[in-house]
Amino acid sequence: MDDRPRSLRHMLADAKDTSELMVDLAYAGVYFNDPGMCEEVAELEERLNDLVHDMRAVCILAARRPKEAESMASVLQVISAIEGIGNAAIDITRIVTHRLGIPQELIADLSNAEEVSHRVWVREGSHMAHRPLASLELPVATGMRLMAVRRDRSWITEIDGDLVLLPGDVLFLRGSPAGLVRLHELAAAPTWDPPQAPAADALTDLDRAVDVLVEMKNISEAAVGLAYSALALRDGGLAAEVEHLADRLGEMKDHLQIWVLRAGANDLDPSPLRGLLQLSHVAEELGDQANQMVWLIREDAHLHPVLAIALGESDDVVMRVPVAEGSTAEGATIAQLQIDIEPGFHVLAILRGGRYIYRPRAYVAFRAGDELIATGPQEGRPLLAELCGWQLVDDDDDPTIEMELVPLGVGQRHHQ
Repeated sequence: MDDRPRSLRHMLADAKDTSELMVDLAYAGVYFNDPGMCEEVAELEERLNDLVHDMRAVCILAARRPKEAESMASVLQVISAIEGIGNAAIDITRIVTHRLGIPQELIADLSNAEEVSHRVWVREGSHMAHRPLASLELPVATGMRLMAVRRDRSWITEIDGDLVLLPGDVLFLRGSPAGLVRLHELAAAPTWDPPQAPAADALTDLDRAVDVLVEMKNISEAAVGLAYSALALRDGGLAAEVEHLADRLGEMKDHLQIWVLRAGANDLDPSPLRGLLQLSHVAEELGDQANQMVWLIREDAHLHPVLAIALGESDDVVMRVPVAEGSTAEGATIAQLQIDIEPGFHVLAILRGGRYIYRPRAYVAFRAGDELIATGPQEGRPLLAELCGWQLVDDDDDPTIEMELVPLGVGQRHHQ
């Protein structure tokens, strides 16, 4: 990657982004049955291990008095959870690297996920080669956003519109699976055809197991995202929701194991079933690591200020925005607003009537009074606020000052 950051704040943000990218690529490696993606995850693990080691050393050196030790303990707990998330990503890749097998039904169902990760090479003569990222408008053209670029043996993780893509660059993107075909066209890559599940006349135990596992994947990713949001916002409600999701993942794993065992008794090849069990274990582990992070909030532990600052500085920032009456968002569905394309935010949860709707589907319509918890690029925050009926007032020079949302009309009059 780029030069290793020196400050604990930057290392935490980098470690968070690295661990999440590892999970994304690991699932993509299974989806595409691509050992190359799994090798990328292994390289990222080396980077994450270095970051974890350096961060622990900084924490130990900084804790000179009992009060500082208590504060740094919270940072060490988050570091441990981030390391656990990275280890879970490696466990996912073992399905491919150790050839545990995976049912074709699961591969097809993963294409129905809200978001998928993908990797493409930029080829000489393609539409992407020698062009700045801003001119490509990938979120609009493909519904996918660029997360990182590997150029030779170095990594570029700070993505901006001035970045010129070169032949040989390996792009790592995340977004709607519907955009994969167009993405391959722009990169002059071989045509990609989505996998198809074999036709089945009746719902089988294997079908049930696959459906549960796809939901476990979505819930585990939501739990991790909500955990980071809870720490960045210091939100007890989100912390309680993460605990609920972790408990639910444990229950779902128990049900899945029963269906896998039943499926194995129906003259099916047991080899692919090992992959199902491995993925269910990983999903539960991701939920447990998320729960470990928010334990700090539930127990009202002393949180070091660097946690909120660092987690707010990662590639994807967290926003909590209420939906104002009469705003563009009111009455519109997530699909209609297309906020995953522009401003490039992904809705982790909606707080409605005191309860959270996690990982809301595309058909969910926003209501006045809803609160969105969403992650996305820093530059997309003003547009997301505007869609919800607000103007964002923020001090970019001082990240410790919280952003302020003012009603759109008031904000416009204020700045005239």
